[in-house]
Amino acid sequence: MAGTPNVGAKVRELREQRNLSLRALAELCGISPNTVSLIERGTSSPTVDTLQSLASGLEVPIVTFFESGDTEAQMVLTLSYDRVQSEAPGMTIEHLGRGLAGHPFASFLITMEPGASTADVPMEHTGAEWVYCLEGYVVYEVDSKEYRLMPGDSLLFEASLHHRWRNPGTTEARMLLILAAGERQDLTVEQHLRT
Repeated sequence: MAGTPNVGAKVRELREQRNLSLRALAELCGISPNTVSLIERGTSSPTVDTLQSLASGLEVPIVTFFESGDTEAQMVLTLSYDRVQSEAPGMTIEHLGRGLAGHPFASFLITMEPGASTADVPMEHTGAEWVYCLEGYVVYEVDSKEYRLMPGDSLLFEASLHHRWRNPGTTEARMLLILAAGERQDLTVEQHLRT
């Protein structure tokens, strides 16, 4: 598997490109300047909620923190052992296709332990969201209605509807998640996750 991305260095690079001080970025993101400093120095790993706040404040899709900055490619092969991944309580998020500059979608493999769930407060963002259950089962709540997805089931919806998901089962659940960017280029799987 590929090495863990250096999120702190990427945050610092993006902040400096925008001529923002630590304090200015912190205010834009609604987090403390100390938190931003710790993340940039690599002494603290940001939670997925914090990553989403940073992405919003820097006006970039969250996948930007996982991109390598290599030259623009027209095709990308991601080997199964070379996926960038991040973790949240009870979940592993594997980025299935990174490095294609300006692409309008992001694809992820989400693995959830029993009882794992996204943020308590439903999320909304621009674009569309498509999910395909691979194993176990997943309950997706969209616009206050619950949809139980079993292996082979899929769900497609406008991501501007309030939504969240959970694994209510007693076994691990896995799903494919594809986000299609809206006008703000929201490709923000991590914004769904709780700290």
